[in-house]
Amino acid sequence: MSQAVVHGGLVSTAGQVAHTTRGDTVRAQATEILQTLEELLAKAGTDKSRLLTAQIWLSDIEDFAEFNAVWDVWVAKDAAPTRVCVESKLVVPALKVEVAVTAAV
Repeated sequence: MSQAVVHGGLVSTAGQVAHTTRGDTVRAQATEILQTLEELLAKAGTDKSRLLTAQIWLSDIEDFAEFNAVWDVWVAKDAAPTRVCVESKLVVPALKVEVAVTAAV
């Protein structure tokens, strides 16, 4: 599976999950995931200021505010993408959040 694909001036990432902070708080997992996304975007020749869409899956929608606290600090000011956030059972019980994004290159 590709972690990111560039095509037609866009980069689309696979859903990113925490690896070192599995089982930790949503805040810790989100921080790790957003750092990974920054790295993937940089490898594709872009950055978070060029985000177009974001998809967020939370294992418990009660964690919405905690996730947003991290997201709001991370997202580029005046360049927030469209976004969807839903509650969903994730493949590994220790995972609390998964994020995928699309950005212009």
